[in-house]
Amino acid sequence: MPSFAVSIALLSLVQAAVILLPRTAPWASLDRLRGRGWALVPPASIVLVIALIGVYASSADALSYLALVAVPPLAALALAALINGARLFAAAWALSGTLTGEGAALVLSALACVTLGVLLAAVVAPRWLRLGVYAMAIVDTCLVAADLLQGPNSVLVAAGPPAGLPRLQAVYFGSATMGFGDLFIAATVGALLARQGRPQLEAAILAAILGLGFDLLFFAVDLLPTTVPIAVTLALLDARERRRTARASRPREPGGPIELGEPSGRSPAG
Repeated sequence: MPSFAVSIALLSLVQAAVILLPRTAPWASLDRLRGRGWALVPPASIVLVIALIGVYASSADALSYLALVAVPPLAALALAALINGARLFAAAWALSGTLTGEGAALVLSALACVTLGVLLAAVVAPRWLRLGVYAMAIVDTCLVAADLLQGPNSVLVAAGPPAGLPRLQAVYFGSATMGFGDLFIAATVGALLARQGRPQLEAAILAAILGLGFDLLFFAVDLLPTTVPIAVTLALLDARERRRTARASRPREPGGPIELGEPSGRSPAG
């Protein structure tokens, strides 16, 4: 089994790569569902899960069953006819407990997050969705700093359905784990950029650099809010976009003094 450093680095790279995957939603019917309230989904997804597990620890098992049922069809929807999502699920089940099985489950979770991110970007205005992404990272950071995330997160990661069925409520690889929400926020940012026609490759590269740098903090702590590198990536891209817009709208300096020619009409007789 790979070391924790290798495992978490790979998960961070996968998280960054998820930004590349989303495209704009092809379903025009989603326009009828548009509303700024959907922007609360990213931060609420953390708060509700942690609160639910904190009150009812057994709800972690229910969430694992929900992920087991929902993730494969969401992944299949993301890929449409390109790859059979059922085969990925079968691989994740048959190879459960192996790196290959964990890799298959990781791909399923990433693709499911792409579907959710594209759907969310289709029903929320970009401005509000950006705020939702930032709010999710802030909530995640506050919960980690207040030591409110560690306990429920451990319960959720350890939960799982019987018969060796894949655990899809979180992301596992080697010696490291990530929350499902960590891939969801990356997919949401990717979907937001795709909707605005902004480049996703540079965002993925920046997120990978920030994520790997952020991972160095694991030498000092055991748990980090890994939504932060994705939110910081979006913030840096937005700041650059604002600078470009301000520069483009700035009035140009005159090229030089305006020379006045001789008057063309006749002057009156003196």
